[in-house]
Amino acid sequence: MANSSVVPVSKLLDQRGITSFHVQLLFWSALIALFDGYDIAAISLAAPHLVRDWHVERSALGPVLAASLVGILFGSMIFGWIGDRYGRKKALIGSVLLFGVLTWVAAHATNLTQMTWLRFIAGLGIGGVIPNMIAINIESAPRRLRGTLGLIATGLVPVGGALPGFVSAMWVAEHGWPILFYIGGIAPVVIAVLAFFWMPESIKYMALHESQRPQLLKLVERLSPGYRVPEGARFVVEDEKQFPSSNPKYLFGDGLALITPLLWLLFALNLMGYFFLLSWTPTLLTAAKLPPATAALSIALLQIGGTVGSLVLIRWLDRYQFAAITVLFLVAVPVVGSLGWIGVGSTRGVLLAACFVAGFCVLGIQSGINVAGSLVYPTSLRANGSGWELGVGRVGSIIGPLLGALFVSLPVQELYMWSALPFLLGAGVCYAIYRLNEARLRRANEAGGLRQAA
Repeated sequence: MANSSVVPVSKLLDQRGITSFHVQLLFWSALIALFDGYDIAAISLAAPHLVRDWHVERSALGPVLAASLVGILFGSMIFGWIGDRYGRKKALIGSVLLFGVLTWVAAHATNLTQMTWLRFIAGLGIGGVIPNMIAINIESAPRRLRGTLGLIATGLVPVGGALPGFVSAMWVAEHGWPILFYIGGIAPVVIAVLAFFWMPESIKYMALHESQRPQLLKLVERLSPGYRVPEGARFVVEDEKQFPSSNPKYLFGDGLALITPLLWLLFALNLMGYFFLLSWTPTLLTAAKLPPATAALSIALLQIGGTVGSLVLIRWLDRYQFAAITVLFLVAVPVVGSLGWIGVGSTRGVLLAACFVAGFCVLGIQSGINVAGSLVYPTSLRANGSGWELGVGRVGSIIGPLLGALFVSLPVQELYMWSALPFLLGAGVCYAIYRLNEARLRRANEAGGLRQAA
């Protein structure tokens, strides 16, 4: 497995397979993912109540709905760099503490200006979760399961996004909208404190940083009982070509000059469509004379559908990656475009089923591009690359709710038809990335280089 001078980390992981270490890592990732998703969605469920309690127009909600998304834009890039520089675990815990505390404070907001600033700062923390959570799981998994473990971790984010819908339907009428933010603030802080003591660090991150050697030696003994690392041996990630630093300029090197900006555009298109649905569906359906509880449950079913899609499609997405995601983009176009007609002219059950299917497609896409996009980059750049994808992509998530505010006077049916356009464009961009990435990997293999993606 290793000679006296080198320990090949990827080979070690492949030989050991799934262990209790991976179960522990996924447990903490799941808890963090739940409340990352919860805190993203909570403001959209509170929005209809803010209109009533604060006596504001629906069109005034645009900045509040977009504020956390602006924060996520910067937070993804900032905490992605922190993750590559100081460790995935430190970046994750710092992110969770930040958005937990600021979400709790948001429960005490008294006007739209306060809420906007609080959601912006909380968004910085929310943005740091996905890049580092994907990296920590992918980098600790056997080769054949890298995408799968990353998809499991991110696939649970929509479950968290569904929880505010149930909280709103059950408790907001009695306790008021602040209950959404009390739950979304206190729980993440508790999780972050516990994770500090029991959540493990990325194995490959430790392998690239000599300061992490003592912790890595203990982990190797845990993964492979009886094996002892030779004195002075050097840990290497042997199946990846690393870059000398986490400087973002390297995101455009080694055949990535076109792929990287296309990935940013892909994220922007899907997040534009998704956050329009997430931010405006409760308000639009309430305005269309549906009961508030039905509008809240529609968001819950959207998120649950996303989780089911992410988990059911794990092996398909892991195997075919960008090719599979292209198909999902195409399916999402008619599904999303028909939601307005279904909401106005169909029964409650049909509407909720349609929201489930829309989530299955749209959030299945997001989980897929989160993982496939991160696998394009090596360990030395993974959190940074993923952070920039999500960060620049958040421009789309900001545009989506703001466009909803500008065109909220359109009939609900037309508004949802226009909201399907980003998914149609996304299909074309995703197919282009698929072809470019396959060509890049083929050239690397022909040249005898190392394949960077799993």
